[in-house]
Amino acid sequence: MADLALEFLGIKLKNPLVLASGILGTSPAVMERCALQGAGAITSKSAGTVPRDGHANPVSLAWQGGVINAIGLTNPGCHAEVPILIESKKRLNAIGVPLFASIFAPTAEEFGEVARVIAEAEPDLIEINISCPNVASDFGTPFSATAQSAAEVTRIVRASVNLPISVKLAPNVYNLGEIARAVADEGADAITAINTVPGMLIDAYAAAPILKNTTGGLSGAAIKPVALRAVWEIAQAVDLPIIGTGGISTGLDAAEMIMAGATLVGVGSALVDDGPAVFARINEELKAFMLSQGYENLAAMRGLAIRRNHE
Repeated sequence: MADLALEFLGIKLKNPLVLASGILGTSPAVMERCALQGAGAITSKSAGTVPRDGHANPVSLAWQGGVINAIGLTNPGCHAEVPILIESKKRLNAIGVPLFASIFAPTAEEFGEVARVIAEAEPDLIEINISCPNVASDFGTPFSATAQSAAEVTRIVRASVNLPISVKLAPNVYNLGEIARAVADEGADAITAINTVPGMLIDAYAAAPILKNTTGGLSGAAIKPVALRAVWEIAQAVDLPIIGTGGISTGLDAAEMIMAGATLVGVGSALVDDGPAVFARINEELKAFMLSQGYENLAAMRGLAIRRNHE
């Protein structure tokens, strides 16, 4: 028997799969649908201080290695987000699935303000998005770029709310372990890794970038090796649960992420092709893999690649 159930920060989950932020976490009905299709937890789309329309079209393109996007953190603002989250949590609680609420802000101080507002909805966790790669023109260098700035945001949010918090880190830094330790020292309960990877596509016939924003964030299969390396590095740097996200579309992908040290596994771009039904498929594939290899539960696999590497 292969058991997919687990506990994360005292929260009971039916399975380790999490709807990643920014994909379908926009309305109570859509979040409920993902949960009913097999997601173990749901992350809402990031909410900020004020409403944002995001970037002008074209903002997203399905590419041969995944998806590249520059949506630009479109959201209704944190105050308008609260009733959406309240209704979402009500629906999700009825089916035993926790709600994670993602937030962002232009300054460290405003992260605290947004967190306090979002906490009114009592999500099970607040995910602190300090690593969106496609809004540098709006907000400047992401807070995930240095240990100091990442720690500052974490410290302010930790002082602002009593809910569990997870800090979402970026892979395109040279000192990921140091940054992970910095946010852990300031009170992070978990780490989400990774966000999308900065990239761009060019239309050779038009001799111009395809995205209106010029650059965007790459996700999907192309970034799975980057995500695995990031989770593997973070897991050795800190003793915190990790939500491993990036390039997950099969049960084998999920197993690899758990072996790299992840506790939960985020699923995002895979929904572009398969919709919410992808959760049930990945769960079944993960369970089949565990049965075939003799793993009775997720703990038996977690961090195995790290341990084997040190043998």
